[in-house]
Amino acid sequence: MAWTEEGEELLDIGIIGLPRSGKTTIFNCLTGGHATASDEAGQRDKANLGVAKVPDPRLDGLAAIFEPKRVVPAEVRYMDVPFTPKGLGRSEGFGGRLLTFLSQADALLHVVRRFDDPSVSHVEGSVDPDRDITSIDMELAYSDLAILERRQARLEEGLKGARAQEREKLLVEQALIDRVKEGLEKEVSIREQAFSEEETKTLSNYQFLTAKPMLLVVNIGEEELSRTEELEAELAQRYARPGVKGAVVCGKLELELSQLDEGEAETFRSAMEAGEPATERVLRLSYELLGLASFFTTASGEVRAWSVPRDTEAAGAAGKIHTDMERGFIRAEVIGYDEMVRCGSIAEARKHGLLRLEGKKYRVQDGDVITFLFNV
Repeated sequence: MAWTEEGEELLDIGIIGLPRSGKTTIFNCLTGGHATASDEAGQRDKANLGVAKVPDPRLDGLAAIFEPKRVVPAEVRYMDVPFTPKGLGRSEGFGGRLLTFLSQADALLHVVRRFDDPSVSHVEGSVDPDRDITSIDMELAYSDLAILERRQARLEEGLKGARAQEREKLLVEQALIDRVKEGLEKEVSIREQAFSEEETKTLSNYQFLTAKPMLLVVNIGEEELSRTEELEAELAQRYARPGVKGAVVCGKLELELSQLDEGEAETFRSAMEAGEPATERVLRLSYELLGLASFFTTASGEVRAWSVPRDTEAAGAAGKIHTDMERGFIRAEVIGYDEMVRCGSIAEARKHGLLRLEGKKYRVQDGDVITFLFNV
């Protein structure tokens, strides 16, 4: 997780992919950035960082009711991480500070090249999306295996002088590590393996790359725009596995459209049969992958969207805004977005008995409009 200047947690998504796959183009589309793609990843040793505001038409609906001074959407930080093909098959593709960036990400976005452009050579000599997905999957697995092997060595060393109670704990972790490693060696990612709640908690400390949700973004050429839905259906069928979703976009066209004003972009998008804007589709799928929900607050002259895991308890959602609010939580006044719009004001909602009082264990629902009452 990253943090905004105001102390709010940001969702972090790491963008990966082979050089010349168009991943920096996708990064620029999503963030409105102007990063330059290097011909070879080795030409830069740091990630491009950018923030995207999450579009949500419900903010406009609430703004029409409350007429706030500020409307603040939720935000996502994207990290465009360079990758060197020199390491393919030798666990050298991700390393150093770049591996640290990916380890901190909440999800990974893998840009896969499908477009054919003779002026932009492919690092493997030909365009083959399935091969490239497999190559990157292998690199992520190699990275995790290296972590597992280092932990195995430390566990074996620790067992030599461990006391009985400590020894039992180390043996349990050792068995878990051995099982995870065996799965990876059979090309089963950690996100596809089954674990108990306690095992999941233990593994979360390692920040394994193959445990992170993955969004596959296949980058097509304009000549295939009319096949977008067909290609997405094929992608979903081919890579139907836990924690993985897919989207098909034309990065080059999306970047060009992002530089036009909204009206012009919509006209061209319709004419080109480009469908839903890539930014909105990628963000929506990312939220689905991570199981996130949005709630809204309307205090202090602003309407603001917040992102939390689905079924987060009210006290935890309050803590998303400020830790003091979680510690001093008293209760929450809650109304669903649709009911809020129908009522047109808090006073009217209260009059009709639609403004509910909920305790700290209430599970926040997507679209809730919440006022937290707390004491510090």
